[in-house]
Amino acid sequence: MYKISNFYQSRKYMHFMGKILSILLDILILPIIVFNLTLMVKSYGNPNEIPDFLSFKNFIIISESMEPTIMTGDVIFVKKVEPKELKINDIISFHDGNFVNTHRIVNITQDNGIIQYTTKGDHNKKEDKEKVTYDKIEGKYQFKITGFGKIIEILKNKITLVGLLIVLIFASIYQMRLVKRKLIRKEKRYEYNKLHHKVSLKN
Repeated sequence: MYKISNFYQSRKYMHFMGKILSILLDILILPIIVFNLTLMVKSYGNPNEIPDFLSFKNFIIISESMEPTIMTGDVIFVKKVEPKELKINDIISFHDGNFVNTHRIVNITQDNGIIQYTTKGDHNKKEDKEKVTYDKIEGKYQFKITGFGKIIEILKNKITLVGLLIVLIFASIYQMRLVKRKLIRKEKRYEYNKLHHKVSLKN
């Protein structure tokens, strides 16, 4: 037989799960959605430039050239810095043909007053053939998120972003309804206690 206590336990469990979902959406998913939407808007405004978020640009590592420092599937964040801030042993992301490569600076030279950076992947035995000039550099490596590349790729999909926004909206509405119901119950309880107190005084 189904007991009333079971109903209350189920309601508490659903309320608890609703709170957990809301926290996950607010802390994890919402910032990622804002991050990706910002990049999408900036990419439409400047299609020839790699968009940034708060001066940071992110790249997903797809090669083994920087292992074990940076692994395949990691997401790295770089920031544009002045030439004087680039030193030997710094890791930079730079244009290499149609790709953006991420390697370590192993030497810095000048040719006719133009600074040139010799780069090399930590996993590679040889230095890169082409020297890198400052105008090709997207930024200096700041930090990475290990293995986050697949999630970023999924969230870059427009359909996925729209789906997450819909989930976020419905979760927010659900949470607001829970809060509203809780306030209504408190008001009814208050009115009941107030009325009961008046009846007790009369008696």
